[in-house]
Amino acid sequence: MCADTPEYKDTLNLPNTDFPMRAGLPKREPEWLERWESIGIYDRLRERAASAASTEDARKPFTLHDGPPYANGHLHIGHALNKTIKDMIVRSHQMMGFDARYIPGWDCHGLPIEWKIEEQYRKKGKNKDEVEVIDFRQECRRFAEGWVDVQRDEFKRLGVTGNWPAPYLTMDFHAERVIAEEFQKFLMNGTLYQGSKPVMWSPVEKTALAEAEVEYHDKESFTVWVKFRVSNVDFPDLTLAGEETEAEEGRAVMAAEEQVAHDLIGAHVVIWTTTPWTLPSNKAVVFGRDISYGLYEVTGAPEECWAAPGDRFLLADNLAADVFKRARLNEDQYARVRSVSADLLAGLTLLHPLAGAEGANGEWDAPRDFRAADFVTDTEGTGFVHCAPSHGMEEYELYRDLNMLDRVITYNVLDDGSFRPDLPFFGGSYILSRKGGEGDANKKIIDKLASVGGLLARGKIKHSYPHSWRSKAPVIFRNTPQWFAAIDREVGDGQDQYGKTIRQRALTSIDQLVHWTPKTGRNRLYSMIEDRPDWVLSRQRAWGVPLTCFTKKGALPTDPAFLLRDEAVNTRILEAFEAEGADAWYKNGAKERFLGTDHNPDDWDQVFDILDVWFDSGSTHAFVLRDREDGTEDGIADVYMEGTDQHRGWFHSSMLQACGTLGRAPYRNVVTHGFTLDEKGNKMSKSLGNTIAPDQVVKQYGADILRLWVAQTDYTADQRIGPEILKGVADGYRRLRNTMRFLLGALSHFEESDRVAPAEMPELERYILHRLAELDHVVRRGYAAFDFQGVFQQLFNFATVELSAFYFDIRKDALYCDGDTQRRRAARTVMDLLFHRLTTWLAPVLVFTMEEVWLERFPGEESSVHLTDIPETPADWLDEPLAAKWAKVRQARRVVTAALEIQRSDKVIGASLEAAPVVHIRDKEMLAALTSINFDDICITSGMSLTGDPQPAEAFRLPEIDGVGVVFEKAEGEKCQRCWKILPDVGTHAHPATCARCNAALT
Repeated sequence: MCADTPEYKDTLNLPNTDFPMRAGLPKREPEWLERWESIGIYDRLRERAASAASTEDARKPFTLHDGPPYANGHLHIGHALNKTIKDMIVRSHQMMGFDARYIPGWDCHGLPIEWKIEEQYRKKGKNKDEVEVIDFRQECRRFAEGWVDVQRDEFKRLGVTGNWPAPYLTMDFHAERVIAEEFQKFLMNGTLYQGSKPVMWSPVEKTALAEAEVEYHDKESFTVWVKFRVSNVDFPDLTLAGEETEAEEGRAVMAAEEQVAHDLIGAHVVIWTTTPWTLPSNKAVVFGRDISYGLYEVTGAPEECWAAPGDRFLLADNLAADVFKRARLNEDQYARVRSVSADLLAGLTLLHPLAGAEGANGEWDAPRDFRAADFVTDTEGTGFVHCAPSHGMEEYELYRDLNMLDRVITYNVLDDGSFRPDLPFFGGSYILSRKGGEGDANKKIIDKLASVGGLLARGKIKHSYPHSWRSKAPVIFRNTPQWFAAIDREVGDGQDQYGKTIRQRALTSIDQLVHWTPKTGRNRLYSMIEDRPDWVLSRQRAWGVPLTCFTKKGALPTDPAFLLRDEAVNTRILEAFEAEGADAWYKNGAKERFLGTDHNPDDWDQVFDILDVWFDSGSTHAFVLRDREDGTEDGIADVYMEGTDQHRGWFHSSMLQACGTLGRAPYRNVVTHGFTLDEKGNKMSKSLGNTIAPDQVVKQYGADILRLWVAQTDYTADQRIGPEILKGVADGYRRLRNTMRFLLGALSHFEESDRVAPAEMPELERYILHRLAELDHVVRRGYAAFDFQGVFQQLFNFATVELSAFYFDIRKDALYCDGDTQRRRAARTVMDLLFHRLTTWLAPVLVFTMEEVWLERFPGEESSVHLTDIPETPADWLDEPLAAKWAKVRQARRVVTAALEIQRSDKVIGASLEAAPVVHIRDKEMLAALTSINFDDICITSGMSLTGDPQPAEAFRLPEIDGVGVVFEKAEGEKCQRCWKILPDVGTHAHPATCARCNAALT
């Protein structure tokens, strides 16, 4: 530029914004939280919906029912994922025109909290059993209250919106009243019963557990091959071939029977078990009717073997070799004597290996039942299964169906996992130690069996085994009296639209009433409910809602009068719970108070078991959706959303509970997310040091980066997170922030008078409007389908590729250098439309950043993007022919920009404005499209020659775009000192060293 050339920089329309590139989210996000709280955004949205309820602008309610987290610790990354997805569901539906309500809730009862209080007692040397139950329960309540407050603040810090001042708590008095009321419906509709059957039992916690309270870990167990002696053979009818006389036939039968008796009496049926502690409770052995069995004789044995030459064993043929290998016998040390049919097996009488043992006092002398059972296989073990129906569900069901439970149920194991004191040899020994490790029972039993010759082999096995997810200790199956909800008994409530039983209603609901995201959720829950046993409702603990019922003294559980069913009694209980909470059940004189004058308290026992906490959370639909003003009209939620483990947890219990009281599922949609893993795909563990705490991410990056990670991941599968992944998320965030900053700068001082109608816009702007219309459909469909990854990927690519790298790049020249032209006003109009859509489309994800962007343009005490809906997009913005044309334009542009990049890399030019390439186009339709627009502006060059002539050999090409070749030429002329284009007319206008366009802008 010459010394006397004017400085044109100040004449440009440069972007103007105070929006910083550095977000500073950790520091600034709490300020926006305070602002939202001060203006009461959540309440204002509800008030707005209420005021429009009777107008044509009425908003349809949309309710996501919160699966309650447990109030007993700081949040982990799974909590953050869960609550963020929920928040995005609620916010996106709100901005799509719904009245989207979210009532956060907490699970407050049950063993985890009770366990924490007991730990505190143990540290102080305090005995829980010496504390009044109400005092203990009050300590549990205070513990839960403290963690509710902590977790509430942690959830709010993540930007989660909702009715935080009035959440639901399962320990609120009204909630406890409704939980009791829901239980009473089972009492009154005939599905409640008391039974004694094997349930998963935690000896450490001394309570029954539900499947949802159990997790599976590898455990090393003792395994033994045990001998049951054949003491007698009751022969079936034997059919002999041939035409012998009756006498001959009789002699043949007798001879055959004598031979069989000789072969089998004294032989041993061998069983295999990984739970030696169940052997003292053995009552039977079962076999498979379709399995091939043989009688095997030992012909030689080493000294260390528990078998001796001449010993005979009954085994499944497929498993015999493996069993003898375990017994340390080689193939030449045993032989198969004969086949043994299932009919013949059925005639055998077996004795327990401890039968007749000195000091056993006849405990095991009775013959064992021996019969066929469907669950026996010959894939592992011996082909025979030892049965202790008190400790195994399959065995229990077998003898239940045979009406033989009274002959096979034992009560050898106490609630702490020890054997009853008077059990010979083993009384007082423990299956597990007090801390959940191996107790002394298994060793004592194995040693005793060895001493009486009852073992063939022993070993150890590592296998997947159920553990309590709270104490992390192994559980056992133990027969105890428990309260159950019968899921195959007809529910006497008349709500039979979807089935007469709880199971029928649940399976029908799954298939007909619920939409599943992902679809696999349907199969998972369906198979679980299809195969599940009756629901164990009772727990032997103190902190929770009691089973509010009374039983008749002296009556059997099968007696119709066993349970007191009296609506007046129920009402008195519910009124007390509403006023005093469930503690009312434990107060002095409670039984007399609730029974009133209609029933003699001496005739009734008060039940003090507490309800399974899954019944609590499964009942939340009643006291949240049904009873609250911000609930739903029909008591049904639009969405339940939790982790995949809740198919056996909250989704499951809510389904069963509601099917027992409402007659159907309490939800219309079930959305499921996977588990969070570290960057290598490993499960997070404190011991491995690979955990990522939400508060750490928030302190380093801000909550919006954590939310962006959630939006970028496929939450329906397991997700990974770690330092490198978060760095990548932060980089993507910066690119998106840069796009929004450009928009803000370009829209400085934009006013309505600047607006241009779409029909008057250049094609490029109308093409961007077309893309906005397409994206509007994508965003709305995606948000409605809870597909946040799909929505964000589309928006991110649009913002960073189609806008920043294409549209903004092209229109910078017009925005900065044009005067008050139609083109510049059209561009700013489109950018205003882009602003309103991008901010509202992205607000459910980047709640803090989009608020910052919004307030930068629309400041004010009452202003907030979260009080705004996604704008409706006119259908006539869609223009498929124009989009097809511009697809060709963009293809040609890619070839030109790639050709110029080579010249830039080779230092031939410093910028694309120094070029005026010749572009050869083979396709006539593409050539016509390019000649109808200013293609040099689109390619950001100072000139352009378009031709249909054949491409010369030196033309640059891209292999994926056929028919376009570029020959580089430098632009001719002088450089305009205002717009930097190189044009022949520069210097010929009134304003020195300017082109015609810039001269006009300055005039």
